[in-house]
Parts: sequence; structure tokens; C-alpha cells
Amino acid sequence: MKYTYLGLVGALLFFSCDSSEMKETKADDSQLKIMTLDPGHFHAGLIHKSMYPQVDSTIHVFAPDGEELKEYLTRIEGYNTRSEDPTSWDLEIYKGQDYLQKMIDQKPGNVMVVAGKNDRKIDYISAAIENGIHVYADKPLVIDRSGFQKLVKAFGTAEEQDLLLFDIMTERFEITTMLQRELSMIPEVFGTIEKGSLEDPAISKESVHHFFKYVSGKPLVRPEWFFDTQIEGSGLVDVTTHLVDLIQWELFPEQKLDTTDVAMLKAELLSTSLDAAQYEKVTGKKAPFDPNGQLDVPANGLMNYTLKGIHAKVSVLWNFEAPEGTADTHYSKMRGTKANLIIRQGAEENYRPALYVELLGENQGDLEQAITQTLQDKYPGIALEKKESGEYEVLIPDHYHNGHEAHFAQVTEQFLNYYEQKKMADWEVPFMITKYYTTTQAFQMAQANSQ
Repeated sequence: MKYTYLGLVGALLFFSCDSSEMKETKADDSQLKIMTLDPGHFHAGLIHKSMYPQVDSTIHVFAPDGEELKEYLTRIEGYNTRSEDPTSWDLEIYKGQDYLQKMIDQKPGNVMVVAGKNDRKIDYISAAIENGIHVYADKPLVIDRSGFQKLVKAFGTAEEQDLLLFDIMTERFEITTMLQRELSMIPEVFGTIEKGSLEDPAISKESVHHFFKYVSGKPLVRPEWFFDTQIEGSGLVDVTTHLVDLIQWELFPEQKLDTTDVAMLKAELLSTSLDAAQYEKVTGKKAPFDPNGQLDVPANGLMNYTLKGIHAKVSVLWNFEAPEGTADTHYSKMRGTKANLIIRQGAEENYRPALYVELLGENQGDLEQAITQTLQDKYPGIALEKKESGEYEVLIPDHYHNGHEAHFAQVTEQFLNYYEQKKMADWEVPFMITKYYTTTQAFQMAQANSQ
């Protein structure tokens, strides 16, 4: 496939400051050694909630000094000192404004982990790849079209140097989504995917998130830049990354995709408003606007597009805080010729995702066989229950519902598997390129429509 590269903007310039020096040691590839760069998002810490035998226990951290680094270090310390199954990470920390150049010069590890400010993430990725460092990065890798062009070039360089560049797609490990995908691949149950329309898409993914929530049992403090979409990215390029990925992953499992498979039809951005008290609660900082005013954050996104001719819809909504007893929610529907596969996470489900099957024909026996026989080897213990509505709920044992934070260890295990093999599945890079083409195309369309 061919892409046009717009060219890298000038190299990042950093001014050094007083810092605690680290030993200059070059890493070999006999063991995975992590270098964490500028950890501004809590996801940088979540991958260390578990230990991995293939990973060196020393984390080499390169970052500017400040509250974001302190928050990251506090999170790691919390994992190391917890009473149940504590971790044993050691930290080598370099603090200074020349953190990127120092990481490249010293290179004490062979994998860069990055989760933080999304506007500069692609420049970190490009620098790492250009200097022979594997990359394991939180989403989104890019937030606009110029970043997308840099990403395409980075993938090309990574291929030339046999390097891995992989984004952290935790939602592939959510059990209801996994089972939705499995059932969609059983023709006797699902049939084939409908083509759908703009008004009635064949596949839809909708999620509701919250600015204020608890992570690892503690209130999450958001950095102030999280509410600046020039840095964080808008509602069409951030959380939507997961939803677009799942649409590809479910519609065309382990198949190579291309940007020409995508046709964007509709895209729009909407805002969530925060008052001064809400802003101060979630950031711990004084609101940078009139106490009687509000901050409008264009964090909500909607896109309709086709993927290989199949109509898809993605929607993301951000509220400030979930009502007590609730949490982030997810809704998904896949429309087949024989059944609809629906994930709901509302009050009826006690805000835990549940999978329902709406049969459109006389294929109850095929559904029962799929649940009680075909899928039992992979997912022992799942069962089926008919609801008053006529739908069937797939009953999933509690241990499969391990939660969002546990998914970071699962996707990290996937990355480690790829690292040991020295290559990723051949569909992964085309998937990522197509995914970020989709999100940045949606953002470009929404911008054009708002002018």
C-alpha cells in the first residue's frame, strides 16, 4: 500500500536542568528492559501492576521533574508495598528537561513505554524507532492528520529495523467483547454481517466515560492538560481508538486492512462543560477561568463510516462523574442475518457488561450448541439463559470479569509474546494504520464541518 509522508517537523529541542544521573549502560535484547518516558497518564503505571518473568525488574524512567512524575512513582510504590501480591519493581530515575535525548544517549533498556501527552507522543515514538528502540505505547498514538503521516513513516522504519511498534488495546480482552466476536464467527448462530445503513449501522460501539473516577482504589487526579484537546486530543481521536479497533477486530478478525477500505460519512464533536468546582476536584488545581464560568471540553465524538462497505457507528460521551454505584459503560451491537449480538452495561446489568443474543430465526439449537459445546474448551463454564424479552443472555462466570486494570497485564503479555517471537502478527500493523487513518479522518471531517 502507498501513503504520502508529509515529513517530520523539526527535531525536539530540550534544555538540560539539574537532575539525578543514571549509569550509562547499553541494553541487549536477551531480556526485555523497560524505559518509561514522560509518564503523564496513569496507564503508564498500570502495566506495572503485575510482574512478568520476561521483563527486567528495573524500570528506567526518563522524565521532567514535577507532579506527573511524582504521581507515577507513587503508583509504582503502591504496587510494591501493597499487602496482597506486592510487586518488586526497582526504579532508576533521570529527571531533567533533556529526558528524551538522555534516554536515547544512554539507552539502558530496549523497549520504550510511553503514556502521556498525546500531541507529542508520535515525536517520542519516531525518535525511539529511529534509534533502534522498540515501542509499547498507550493509545492514541496520534491525534491529527500530520501525526498520522509521521506514524506511517515510523512503521516503515520499524519494519526496516525489525522493531516492534505496538499500541495498548486493552478492550480486546473484555470477556463480553471476546464472546461477541466468537459468536459472530459461527455462521449457524450469527449468519453473516448485515451491510447496514447510515441510519441503522451493521455494527455500533458506544461508550460513556467520566472525568472523575477511582483507579486502584484511589481518586484519579487528572493533569490540567487532559482538558486541553490540543494536547489530549478530541473526542474523535482518543477513546474512539478502542472502539474503531474493536470494529476492525470483530468484523475482519486477523485480516489485513487498508486505508482504502474506509469511507468516512459523518463526524461531529460536542463538548462537556465543567464548572470551577468540578475542575478543581479532578485536577487539584485552581480553575483557570472565571469561578462563575465553565470550561467546555470537546471530548464527545460521533462518527459514521463504512469499512469494506459495512456501515459502522462509533460514539463516545464524557460526563464529569458517574452516579454512585455506577462506572464507565459500554454498548455494542452487531447485526447478523440470523442474530443480533448486543452488549449492555446499564442498571439492569448492575453496570457490569453483559452479552445478549437476539435470534432472528429458528436457530435456538445452534445457539445452545455453540455455548454448551463449541465454546466450552476456550471459555469453560459459560451458559445460556432465556430472558422475558425473548433474548438470550450468555451467562459468564465471575472470574472472567477481571476488570479494566487487569486487561493491562493481558495486553502486555501479548506484547511480550510478540517480543519473544521478534515479530507481530502480519495483520497488526495494517490494523493500526487503518485505525488511526479512521480516527484522524473523522477529526478532519468534523473540523471542516465546524468552519
